[in-house]
Amino acid sequence: QVQLVESGGGSVQAGGSLRLSCAASGPTYLRNYLGWFRQAPGKEREGVAEIYSGSSNTFYADSVKGRFTISQDNAGNTVYLQMNGLKPEDTAMYYCAAAQEWKYWLREADFIFWGQGTQVTVSL
Repeated sequence: QVQLVESGGGSVQAGGSLRLSCAASGPTYLRNYLGWFRQAPGKEREGVAEIYSGSSNTFYADSVKGRFTISQDNAGNTVYLQMNGLKPEDTAMYYCAAAQEWKYWLREADFIFWGQGTQVTVSL
């Protein structure tokens, strides 16, 4: 089993920055792909960013491209989401997720393991 624990959420003013962290444990073959998803109140969960573990292959949702950066530590056990230029519409619960297989970027059905989430609130 893979366990994922997010941290780093909080409240920030528009234009500010936050860095989310996700500590991953468990078999590495079950977490070949790591992603960040978010869900705002009353909205469906959406994919934000994804990384192929151990590589520089990344993908971003259009809504965050150029503002958010996903990365991973050298050991492959922590994945980060650096969020710059935050907007009120970025307010959501952010979830880290892990997938073993891949069909296409940010395909939610691929992600088997999920963290509990960390809240991000952006105010004007």
